[in-house]
Amino acid sequence: MALSDVDPRYPIGEFEAPATITPDERTGAIATLAELPEQLRNAVDGLSFAQLSTPYRDGGWTLRQVVHHVADSHMNALVRVKLALTEEWPVVKPYDEAAWAKLHDMTAPIEWSLELIEALHARWVMLLQSLNEQQWLRGYNHPEDGPVSVELAALTYAWHSRHHVAQITHLRAKENW
Repeated sequence: MALSDVDPRYPIGEFEAPATITPDERTGAIATLAELPEQLRNAVDGLSFAQLSTPYRDGGWTLRQVVHHVADSHMNALVRVKLALTEEWPVVKPYDEAAWAKLHDMTAPIEWSLELIEALHARWVMLLQSLNEQQWLRGYNHPEDGPVSVELAALTYAWHSRHHVAQITHLRAKENW
């Protein structure tokens, strides 16, 4: 597939939840979450301030905002998983990710979010690796998305990890950076 044929919004395609989730899919999701910090760091390695200030697509976030968004999103995800593991199907609060992307902290050095993601993912992976079958099936209720099991959340955020890395690497390839 040519670079021009790739939708920059969804360079790996949109998330599709499987009808049933297998233990192998959960293991794969954990591996993806474990690999994200290094993959994200590699994706932005060597980019200049101006390149990090470039939107990954017309009307999209800058690469800097994408990195900070991953940190924000995955912090929320870990909290939601921990709530699911400690409460009976709690209702979680959605947040306006587009509004968060406009807050002043989005101008911070990306290193801050890269370090946060490294520590966050280490803890998240440690937690997911410890789960038994019943814990994987626990979940939370999202006001917009409905019921989300821990195993579905793991697969969703594994996709989310690959999705945002691909947005960055797609732009780099397109721009020949």
